[in-house]
Amino acid sequence: MRSAYNGGAMGGRAAGTGGSGKSAAPVDKEVDYAQYFCTYSFLYHQKDMLSDRVRMDAYFNAVFENKHHFAGKTVLDVGTGSGILAIWSAQAGAKKVYAVEATTMADHARALVKANNLEHIVEVIQGSVEDISLPEKVDVIISEWMGYFLLRESMFDSVISARDRWLKPTGVMYPSHARMWLAPIKSNLADRKKNDFDGAMADWYNFSDEIKSYYGVDMDVLSKPFAEEQEKYYIQTAMWNDLNPLQIIGTPTIVKEMDCLTATVSEIEEVRSSVSSVINVPLTKLCGFGGWFDVQFRGRKEDPAQQEIELTTAPSEQHCTHWGQQVFIMSNPINVGEGDNLNLGLVMSRSKENHRLMEVELNCEIKEASGNAKESFKKTYFIE
Repeated sequence: MRSAYNGGAMGGRAAGTGGSGKSAAPVDKEVDYAQYFCTYSFLYHQKDMLSDRVRMDAYFNAVFENKHHFAGKTVLDVGTGSGILAIWSAQAGAKKVYAVEATTMADHARALVKANNLEHIVEVIQGSVEDISLPEKVDVIISEWMGYFLLRESMFDSVISARDRWLKPTGVMYPSHARMWLAPIKSNLADRKKNDFDGAMADWYNFSDEIKSYYGVDMDVLSKPFAEEQEKYYIQTAMWNDLNPLQIIGTPTIVKEMDCLTATVSEIEEVRSSVSSVINVPLTKLCGFGGWFDVQFRGRKEDPAQQEIELTTAPSEQHCTHWGQQVFIMSNPINVGEGDNLNLGLVMSRSKENHRLMEVELNCEIKEASGNAKESFKKTYFIE
């Protein structure tokens, strides 16, 4: 399932309220639960996420190929969901695991822990990670907090809160690092979305005519706001997509890097980046940009992983993830050629209406290999 609030979680991703951020309204916990957390309280949703083999394999290998980080240690699992990361931590030798889950999925996690004979090690705690208390500091914080294009859902705020409150000075984060990527793409989605928009408007005008004809009410004054509403949905909202690697027409570029041990909420409330990409295929059309992320399990400098593991959501023919990629489609594709330079500017901030959703402003200046200016564009997108 890829619902309106599905970003993916190894075991649930319902950890806490997160930070509201400077740009967002204060978080109402009841509203936040209704819009976000409740999705993760259903087993069908957990099953969907646990079926992501790329993600499962990455976390499994990260834990069991680095048992030295877990053996005899104390672990905090933020957003445990079904409890699988907590169970793996215990199986890797942890002496105590605190598994925090904000929803009633905590009941299922307790049942799973008991069924696997680990209730003497794993303690499931239902509540927001910002509100709960632990009797001790922990050696490891493990969490699958990543949303679409890494930061959608703002769950990393809760992980930061847990880290700052409960991680020992010598502790490690799982994952330890994260990166956001952007690359130019070719796609036929622009035509499809434009056709969908035109179809919605045609349907509106037919509807408006019928209301006036049958019931004597002129609806025309609402045509403009309806068009704006539909344009946001069809044209300005970033799309979930499984891109084929052959759709990438230029060099992928990193727009954000994070060390999970030191990252702050203010650092991720608004991401600003100026980067460049070079078109590396013959004459084609630039139709937009694809965004994805990867995370690494490296341990920390003083206590490195014995086997570094990476989880990537990059376009792949064989190793797709439930995250897919976020696609930012241009309304009017631009002809580009090999060697053309793209100077990209990205500003990603939290929606003022819902701090778990994102607004992305992209601008691009295209120059030929000779340096001559070609074209430019600027557009705002929404990750919802």
